[in-house]
Amino acid sequence: MLNKWKPFSFLSKPHSLSALSSLMFFRPSVSVADLVEEEPFIFQPRKDPVFEILSGLKKLGFRRFVAGDYFREMVLRLNQLQVDKIINCLRVESPDFAVVFFDFMRNEYRFRHSRFSRFVVAHVLAGQRRLKELRFFLEQMLKEEGSGSAPSLCELLLNGFRDWDQNSLVWDMLAFAYSRSEMVHDTLYVLAKMKDLKLHASILTYNSLLYNLKHTDMMWDVYNEIKVTGTTQSKQTNSIIIDGLCGQSKLRDAVSFLQEIEGKMLGPSVVSFNTIMSRYCKLGFADVAKSFFCMMLKFGLVPNAYSYNILIHGLCIAGSMEEALEFTNDMEKHGLEPDIVTYNILTKGFRLLGLMNGAWKVIQRMLNRGLNPDLVTYTILICGHCQTGNVEEGLKLRQEMLSRGFQLSVFSYSVLLSSLCKSGQVDEALVLLYEMEANGLEPDHVTYSILIHGLCKQGEVQRALHLYKEMCLKRISPNSISSGAILLSLCEKGMISEARRYFDSLIMNNWVQDIVLYNIMIDGYVSHGNVEEAVELYKLITRTGITPTVVTFNSLIHGFCKRRNFPEARRFMDTIRLHGLEPTAVTYTTLMNAYCEDGNMHCMLELLQEMDAKCIVPTHVTYTVFIKALCKQRKLQEAVQLLHDMCDKGLNLDQVTYNTIIQCFCKAQNIKKAFKLVNEMLLNNLEPTPVTYNILINCLCVYGNLKDADKLLISLLEQNVNLTKVAYTTIIKAHCVKGDVHRAFLFFCLMVEKGFEISVRDYSAVINRLCKRCLITEAQHFFCMMLAYGVSPDHKICEVLLDAYHQCGDLISVHKMLAWMIKSGLLPQRL
Repeated sequence: MLNKWKPFSFLSKPHSLSALSSLMFFRPSVSVADLVEEEPFIFQPRKDPVFEILSGLKKLGFRRFVAGDYFREMVLRLNQLQVDKIINCLRVESPDFAVVFFDFMRNEYRFRHSRFSRFVVAHVLAGQRRLKELRFFLEQMLKEEGSGSAPSLCELLLNGFRDWDQNSLVWDMLAFAYSRSEMVHDTLYVLAKMKDLKLHASILTYNSLLYNLKHTDMMWDVYNEIKVTGTTQSKQTNSIIIDGLCGQSKLRDAVSFLQEIEGKMLGPSVVSFNTIMSRYCKLGFADVAKSFFCMMLKFGLVPNAYSYNILIHGLCIAGSMEEALEFTNDMEKHGLEPDIVTYNILTKGFRLLGLMNGAWKVIQRMLNRGLNPDLVTYTILICGHCQTGNVEEGLKLRQEMLSRGFQLSVFSYSVLLSSLCKSGQVDEALVLLYEMEANGLEPDHVTYSILIHGLCKQGEVQRALHLYKEMCLKRISPNSISSGAILLSLCEKGMISEARRYFDSLIMNNWVQDIVLYNIMIDGYVSHGNVEEAVELYKLITRTGITPTVVTFNSLIHGFCKRRNFPEARRFMDTIRLHGLEPTAVTYTTLMNAYCEDGNMHCMLELLQEMDAKCIVPTHVTYTVFIKALCKQRKLQEAVQLLHDMCDKGLNLDQVTYNTIIQCFCKAQNIKKAFKLVNEMLLNNLEPTPVTYNILINCLCVYGNLKDADKLLISLLEQNVNLTKVAYTTIIKAHCVKGDVHRAFLFFCLMVEKGFEISVRDYSAVINRLCKRCLITEAQHFFCMMLAYGVSPDHKICEVLLDAYHQCGDLISVHKMLAWMIKSGLLPQRL
């Protein structure tokens, strides 16, 4: 136990006892022999415990004396004043002894020393220049004393230790310890007292205080105090000032200060240049940072690895990978080996650009240098592969990490979870969640939000709710992302009552603190026609003091527009302004669309003029609504002109706009113009949608030549264009009507081959039309085909066939169908 008390290790050595006996730090009234009767030493009680302890320490040495029963009995009765006397006496005769006794009493007996004893020990340590121990000692003392203790400690130092040796150093170290403990006001108090006593603080203390104040203007007060007192500055002083100015975004002042200290004995350091370069790089000015790098060389300063890494990082963020690699080569030419940080920076640069091949080349270069990837390297690579959609590669890297003994962070797992959920692999993501927990990692609200959102996207609301409850049990408060995903999913699935119960539970737990969740619930009510509940929820918002947004009002306006309640919709539009908000293009477009459905072109034009007066730019959706209105009035040429006006104004046209006008030309039987607009779409780099082709095929089937419809569909199939089931059913229906069963059958088979789900309704539509044309054999063929594909007929389709057989007088087929129906459990509803 005494090995840590190096100053007293000599006490156990026989040759040191004579040296100790020469230290007469008290004058005993009796000889030491009178104190000892026999071995082991038994001490007779004395009235003065201070005298007894000092005598015992002198006679027996520290180890033997403190191990005795007498000391253990006596020490429990010692008070602070007596301990102060012992430590003070030891300070004079044996300073090392004073420190060890102080530590022994504190560590072994949990004795709470007085401030006096603490300062005695501080002066001993200062006298022996044990500055690291002194700093640690004072920091521990201030940890107990706490903030605001400077006045009382200064008073004790001033009154009790003024003439002591090393008192100036203790004052300085006290100020330094306060600064290191981030007790700035106490530091300033101590320095003010030192100034009154004409004691000078060291540059170490001033630098520490400067560092604490570098984000404030008080930094300059301290710097001026350094200059006034004539305290010798260090390069660190200048570096702190520059760091502070950069941190306050005062880059010009930082550069001016750099120029100011140029040419002085303590000119700018590499650290100062690194600070300025780093700040410029963070702001995206890598070229400016490069100029400071050159200036550093002009000053005769040698850039270090950190200098290069700063610049390489800035160039990578700016996407200048070639320059970044050039600086890496330059680094090597100047005898600096790129470290793992350098390679990680380069890897991240390629990752940000989505160039994972480049990232792997950097990794290979790193491996050739004998450097192994660390946790940061793996995290960057996992993020990169997940970013490019290659989650499988990310999972392989995770496995490699685990095999090499690396523990993935919560962030790395979250990246993998997000990528898996985006690719629809939510079950695999949940497995990773349980792996996280098995590895001792606690998922946070971000992790749960990713999974809940993923489950909701797949329509698995119940599983999302289960995960949500699990999160709440772990006392992880849900955020608006996770709560919003569940609420939105419930509303989209039409589970409005369940959505409201869930929403109310969020309110009860005080987890609805913004408008987002209210907006989702209001929109859910509006989408399902319950405008009254949406309005009640809006009233609740106003009562709770949450500020509604334009989105809130847009949903309510949309609800009243659906009901054709235009006065109420306009009233809510006016209410927007009462809340200090302005209607948006979406607000106006919503109202315009309702007026369009109502055929009220006059009100639409009024709203457009109002938008123009308020400088609200119409969107392509606004123009689409107007095109739809013009088409309804059969003003097709005006609609086309508006379409071209949109192009001239640089608005991004979408397929919906074109589909709207193409459908109108089809209804007007102007097929040629419809196809011309399709070609125009392609010229504008707009790929027609399946809806576009459905409109054209339907138009050809109804108004044009069925052969042209066949050719169009076959041509689209040859071009691998994705078509919907509607395209096939439309053309099948047309061929059935025309009586061309052979082609109807061919397209039906083609529809089955494309993997579309064929329902009873699809078969029924064909069979019903064939029976109407008395094509019974062909209808029966489709019926057999339906049975072959495992689709169970219903009563309706069977009775259609029964009627057809009956009308043709085929009684045998009637009896066979009846027998089959009874056997299949489809009892005829009528005979």
